Amino acid sequence: MTSILLLGSTGSIGTQTLDLVREGGSGLTVSGLAARASWEDLLDQAREFSVTHLALTDPEAAALARPRLPAGTHLHEGPEAMQELILACDFDTAVHGVVGCAGLPASLEVLRRGKRLALANKESLVVAGEHLMAVARDFGAEIIPVDSEHSAVLQCLRGEDRARLKRVLLTCSGGPLRLTPSESLRHVKPEEALQHPNWSMGPRITIGSASLMNKALEVIELHHLFGLSPEQIEVVIHPQSIVHSMVEFVDGAVVAHMGLPDMRGPIHHALHSPDRPPSPVRGFDLQAFAKLEFEAPDPVRFPALKLGHECIRAGGDSACVLNAADEVAVQAFLDGKISFTDMNQVHRTALDQRQGDASSIEALMAADLRARAHAQKAVQNLATSGPASSGPAAPEPANHP
Repeated sequence: MTSILLLGSTGSIGTQTLDLVREGGSGLTVSGLAARASWEDLLDQAREFSVTHLALTDPEAAALARPRLPAGTHLHEGPEAMQELILACDFDTAVHGVVGCAGLPASLEVLRRGKRLALANKESLVVAGEHLMAVARDFGAEIIPVDSEHSAVLQCLRGEDRARLKRVLLTCSGGPLRLTPSESLRHVKPEEALQHPNWSMGPRITIGSASLMNKALEVIELHHLFGLSPEQIEVVIHPQSIVHSMVEFVDGAVVAHMGLPDMRGPIHHALHSPDRPPSPVRGFDLQAFAKLEFEAPDPVRFPALKLGHECIRAGGDSACVLNAADEVAVQAFLDGKISFTDMNQVHRTALDQRQGDASSIEALMAADLRARAHAQKAVQNLATSGPASSGPAAPEPANHP
């Protein structure tokens, strides 16, 4: 039996992980569950899977849950509840589905325990990839990506000589706005940008899929996970989301990982790798696989995409700053404060004011806070300037992203 600790149990990754646990003969048990504020769902999960160690990071939600806890259940509460849960539980693998930079401390705590980290929280690697990979090495821990694209690359590279790798072709669907005229993007409403054609995901990732900022962040993830240079990573639009990524070798061979768009696949792989036990995920489907298309992304339509490569080249705190600015920008767009294209200006404003220090986790957290403040000010300026602000992204500075 494999015991899992589930961080973000009430979100998309968490609920799909529990679907796998429910499968007969899954060989999976749950030792702990963590959520931010969805206390009722958390308690339902605890009862169903007989879990006695829980965490809620929202104090108000914890206060509501406390008098309703099943007998013998311990609840960790507050901002450090996930770290406390990680230390209190006995588990083999932590599935980390929390969204945002707030998930970084939990990633570090899992790795410091020398455990396997099934990582869907891309922000941990984007913000502090060098530090995270170093901690994994120092403590004998393992990071297995849960993003479908990074899981695909990992599987394509299994058993291969990394020195023979030429490049990785990172696929994306192009999102719900792939065919929207560029001049109409400034008028896109949140509900339009949230209508992903293939995947069911949380709002931040879905908006990032519409702008391709999500893919820019995945470029940074790939760099840290596999030691790739910017020149070895190319993004390709693949509307069907059947080919989850490809690797090309120096002899011209291209190996692709294919499957229906179902996040249970990469979650299942992360839980059992390198083994391949049976799963409920459907394999080859003639109708779904019948037509596979690829195209280059339009840099005018998707100006955010280039920021991933730029941040790898710039190094320092650039990726941390980009992530913080994007969290602010996406929320402002969802709240109706800025337009879809205004998000590009928020990213650029924060990047222009970064200081560069990435010497420690503490320095990165300080950079994160500064970037959020700069991004919030940019949102305020854009909101007061009105529709005229929603034009093309500002020009790039000469020295850094």
